[in-house]
Amino acid sequence: MGEQGPLAPGEAWRAVAACFFTTFALLSRHRVHLPEEHVGMRLDFADGTGARVYRETRLGSGLAKDPCTLMVDFRLRLVRGPAHALFRRESLLNTPLFVGFPGFTSKLWLAHDERGRYRGVYEWDGPRRAEHYARSLWRVLALVSVPGSIRYAIVPGLRRDDVIADPRLVEDPEPEASAWWRTAAGT
Repeated sequence: MGEQGPLAPGEAWRAVAACFFTTFALLSRHRVHLPEEHVGMRLDFADGTGARVYRETRLGSGLAKDPCTLMVDFRLRLVRGPAHALFRRESLLNTPLFVGFPGFTSKLWLAHDERGRYRGVYEWDGPRRAEHYARSLWRVLALVSVPGSIRYAIVPGLRRDDVIADPRLVEDPEPEASAWWRTAAGT
């Protein structure tokens, strides 16, 4: 994982636009699914926070050939109290901003945690593709997020559900720095 930050504006917005058009083709072929097997599950994190999954989005089988787990974290500007419920409902409209990116396989949408942070927990096909997505998404998130609150982590070689089920699978040389994305035992 390289230095965190957005892609250059032109590159990021071209990638988002291409994703948008690809998403409509996927939707028309009924390739996008909203399974409910993880909805309601609580994920706890090593920083002492946790949140419930309120939606899952999957493309096809949802399984990657070159799996990696991608965690994205951000805090929304001006969203407080009841506005969180409104955001969770309207966020379905954001699906065209990620489903059509090359390598997307599945996403768990987490409600805001005790610190007001939202997380997306993805399985992605290929760590380079995951990073390209995260750095493109940064431009979109920057429009609605608290400055400095956007971050992501990529765990190559591991499926999302495996990382969630057994946090010990992730060897982490800096556990304190990554506490926001590392799942905690017993989730």
